[in-house]
Amino acid sequence: MHPDLAFALGLADLADSFSLPRFRAHDLVVDTKPDLSPVTEADRAVEEALRARIAEERPGEVVVGEELGDGGPAETRWIIDPIDGTKNYSRGIPIWATLIALEQAGELTVGVASAPALGRRWWARRGEGAFADGQPIHVSAIARVEEAVVSYTTSSLLRHGDALLDLVARAWHARTFSDFWQHLLVAEGAAEIALESGLNLWDVAALQVIVEEAGGRCTGLDGRPWTADGGLVSSNGLLHDDALLVLAPPTV
Repeated sequence: MHPDLAFALGLADLADSFSLPRFRAHDLVVDTKPDLSPVTEADRAVEEALRARIAEERPGEVVVGEELGDGGPAETRWIIDPIDGTKNYSRGIPIWATLIALEQAGELTVGVASAPALGRRWWARRGEGAFADGQPIHVSAIARVEEAVVSYTTSSLLRHGDALLDLVARAWHARTFSDFWQHLLVAEGAAEIALESGLNLWDVAALQVIVEEAGGRCTGLDGRPWTADGGLVSSNGLLHDDALLVLAPPTV
């Protein structure tokens, strides 16, 4: 295993050791951030622990994290979402994960998603394929929306309205699987299209590496490479253009 991936998996082990014991704790401390989203003591503890480990073992490499900010420009950056799905975490719903990505010279090269309450972990390194729980994964070969599983967030539905409902109505099966999980279902071949609005770098980076190494495709909702604060569409590639047809920016 490449040292970068091995280190990232070690970070995931460390994250799980902080997040899982506090999951469903009766005395879990939950605060509200200025944007009205929740943040728990576990979010902060995980990110602090990962930052400390990186500083100790990978000096000179900076961290971009959801809770503690951007460490500044550098050739190598670790991009961390300590708990993706904090609303779920804070309410005892087990669909949450720590997302860890490595960016080198502007390219995302490693992605790890660890969901200990689900007992699942996914990872990938560029050029080496994608894995879930130690087994190789690949996107599906389904090429018709009418045979596809489509997942979307409510924010995407509110933004794209009737157009998205048309895509959902055509799908064989449609659900809102939530946050990181829907994109990893695409990587595993269990879903074909996942749509989500209003994401940050730490929400996207690890997932993009895993989906693409599983043979899928990730773009912004306009079909271009993802940009900050934009939405994400991930797919098995074969149905990507079908998804993009409904995602043109709404006219005023």
